[in-house]
Amino acid sequence: MTVAAAPLVLTLGEPAGVGPEITAAAWTALKDHSPPFAVIGDAALLRAQGVPVVEVDSPLDAADRFARVLPVIHRPLPAPVGAGRPDPANAPAVADGIEEAIGFALSGQASGVVTAPIAKAPMYASGFRFPGHTEFIAELTADAPYAGTRGPVMMLTARDLRACLVTIHVALDQVPELVTAERVARTARVVHESLRRDFAIARPRLAMAALNPHAGEGGALGLQEIETLIPVAQQLRGEGIDITDPRPADTLFHDEARATYDAAICMYHDQALIPVKTLDFWAGVNVSLGLPVIRTSPDHGTGFDIAGKGVARPDSLIAAIRLASEMAAARAAR
Repeated sequence: MTVAAAPLVLTLGEPAGVGPEITAAAWTALKDHSPPFAVIGDAALLRAQGVPVVEVDSPLDAADRFARVLPVIHRPLPAPVGAGRPDPANAPAVADGIEEAIGFALSGQASGVVTAPIAKAPMYASGFRFPGHTEFIAELTADAPYAGTRGPVMMLTARDLRACLVTIHVALDQVPELVTAERVARTARVVHESLRRDFAIARPRLAMAALNPHAGEGGALGLQEIETLIPVAQQLRGEGIDITDPRPADTLFHDEARATYDAAICMYHDQALIPVKTLDFWAGVNVSLGLPVIRTSPDHGTGFDIAGKGVARPDSLIAAIRLASEMAAARAAR
């Protein structure tokens, strides 16, 4: 695999969750291979995982040490950490770590950012005002130059499936009114441009998932396909984007169907997440598209119920690290 010029930077996420242990496990799995990365977080938490740690000032300091020790940009936490017991007192440090990581990426000291999971409840209790990582990172990068349609768009990947979301964390009864022509078109444009920029796909093929069963059955099961989705698909094809008309979601994700497209445009959360988690429950990756920086994340939460027990699997974090490195190499090549 081609290694990007600068190492990646990882954020440790919620310190009381599985972030510290899966980060240590990921370093153990990857230390003899590329890509190198540095971690922003409390070095004591990582030493407690039984891995050798060296404190560094920048991700750029990681490359020549990575095979021997885990490079950590040490940011001590204000409150003690108990596995599975998040403390809102540590939440500002979690947010600061994300902001610092984005700063490293914007300055070129990191080729991409990989974020371990955060817990929203303690973040909200500390005054954090964003729905999650994606929206926070979008604001942090809002003033940075970017040639293309701005995201963020959430993409979930597993094996050969890339599933991209038009709506994300909203109640199902709100989805039909949010699936507008403007929102669908912007999502498709971001995905098309990102597949070219970050995945080195010269002519991306997009498949559009229908909102209703059987793609609306000619209007008998809903009019969104006729009134919104088909006209949007026609408009996008007029712009040179290769995208299908809305296809029934129940026939869009099997092996033969996936071979016909590079990414699926999905209308709501479970339409994308169910096939992703069915294909590879342990190694799915969350990717933020349409941003000036590369950002990936494991497709799971903080795991408070298993934190500190030594059973958390690092598969998804390892996949997120590898994908971020591949995306950085593709972006650098352009």
